[in-house]
Amino acid sequence: MSGKKPRSARKAKAVDPRRHSRIVVDGVQQTPSRAMLRAVGFVDADFKKPQIGIASTWSNLTPCNMHIDVLAREVAAGVEAHGGKAVTFGTITVSDGISMGTPGMRYSLVSREVIADSIETVVGAQGFDGVVAIGGCDKNLPGCLIAVARLDRPAVFVYGGTIKPGPDRSDVVTIFEAIGAYARGAVSEHQLQYIERTAIPGPGSCAGMYTANTMASAIEALGMSLPNSSAQDATSAQKRDDCARAGAAVVNLLNRGIAPHQIMTRKAFENAITVVIALGGSTNAVLHLLAMASAANVRLRLDDFTRIGKHVPVLADLRPSGQFSMSELGAIGGIQPLMKTLLNAGLLHADCMTVTGRTLGENLAGVAAYPPGQSIVRPFSNPIKKDSHLVVLYGNLAPEGAVAKISGKEGLRFCGTARVFNSEEQALRGILGGKVRAGDVVVIRYEGPRGGPGMREMLSPTGAIMGKGLGKQVALITDGRFSGGSHGFVVGHISPEAALGGPLALLRTGDPVTIDAERREISVRLSAVELRARRKVWKPPRPYAVRGALAKYAKCVSSATLGAVTDLE
Repeated sequence: MSGKKPRSARKAKAVDPRRHSRIVVDGVQQTPSRAMLRAVGFVDADFKKPQIGIASTWSNLTPCNMHIDVLAREVAAGVEAHGGKAVTFGTITVSDGISMGTPGMRYSLVSREVIADSIETVVGAQGFDGVVAIGGCDKNLPGCLIAVARLDRPAVFVYGGTIKPGPDRSDVVTIFEAIGAYARGAVSEHQLQYIERTAIPGPGSCAGMYTANTMASAIEALGMSLPNSSAQDATSAQKRDDCARAGAAVVNLLNRGIAPHQIMTRKAFENAITVVIALGGSTNAVLHLLAMASAANVRLRLDDFTRIGKHVPVLADLRPSGQFSMSELGAIGGIQPLMKTLLNAGLLHADCMTVTGRTLGENLAGVAAYPPGQSIVRPFSNPIKKDSHLVVLYGNLAPEGAVAKISGKEGLRFCGTARVFNSEEQALRGILGGKVRAGDVVVIRYEGPRGGPGMREMLSPTGAIMGKGLGKQVALITDGRFSGGSHGFVVGHISPEAALGGPLALLRTGDPVTIDAERREISVRLSAVELRARRKVWKPPRPYAVRGALAKYAKCVSSATLGAVTDLE
């Protein structure tokens, strides 16, 4: 260790906590602004306070977000109890779980950009000095972080919290897999209805280490949410307290001049990747962390996940590949004890600043170990997998890369013959209709960021494969992506995507495909001459949309390898 003081102990430069809002409300020329604000409840004293925008993703269209209006009021109270003026505004959400398997799922990843753009737009227009963003469903989380990175004003993220599981640890993935089981006669109609009625018991994001809980954990490790924010039940007193403390924290950051660029550093992103791997998190974390880093002007690449993953084991036995829910992890201490273990093993950067105003190492100094006898998080001596389950693959099917989720339970190598489908709908019909058999590599193409457009998640097909009892006998590859609830031998984010003429577009049913997680390779056993001949006769598909949000997205979006962002230079 050097003799330098910890970052949190260094003297901060003098800051103007009203740097942005004073432009909007100070002076004779801003009389109209003040008049408008008086109509929404401002009084004389409020114009002298720093204004904090509270970005709420509340809606009653999904359990993930149905309670966020309550949480937003708790944040507002925390802000105002510590000298700020809270102003709450809304942004959108769409439900992945509801739109999954339908054309509407094309809007899911698009919503990440709409959320980011809308928060940036409101905060920039209104002159807010700081931001607290509250997110529930999957794309809310990276959307909020992309916005605060662009704005670079003091900010705290609050996670809406996890749902409690249903009977026998049932959750949304249980339902999707029950459809496949019903198709093969293993589940009755009565049982299917029971699962439908009981698996999602109330507010909160999906119960396992799926995308929402993965990204909440990544954001906590990144330092942009308060300790324990990621592992609290949505309806708990702890979550309400988290909100009140977030309101206080953003005022503290404002007074000390601590902005997101001081927190969202390369080291902090490495911490986030490390924690995601140890938790066995979703492949979507790769896509979203790349996008968040891009917004923060941090150089992060696919190969960084490989580099870090070689040294980080999977320790948490969480759904979908494991047994336990996020609620159960929260009950034994959340991810803070895991982070303390990773820090002690030299796998985290201790000197990263966080929204507490202290460094990660300082936050973890007093954290106790998990209680004796728990079996949710394993010790380093007995990992679920000795290195990362997130495997970046290259080869003649993915020259720019692909991302696999290989827990090891599926094996590390799969050789089979391609069963090609040109859309998710075609694939689902084929799986449920018995066209997919043991030894097949299911290929779902034209589902990439541009070709979809929107890079739909393949939970319906993977759930059907599991429900049909083919989870260890079939692989699935796609230029789309996967829900955090997907498991099995699955590879997504294949780049270049098929709609741009990537090699996936050239596959035919019966082609021999090899996926090798140990060699990090995905390939088809065809000669370069044959692939060139097929390319000459290939024709791009017609665009799904020519006007509107999907068409605009398709024109702007980058490759999945770059995070599927829409604002590259």
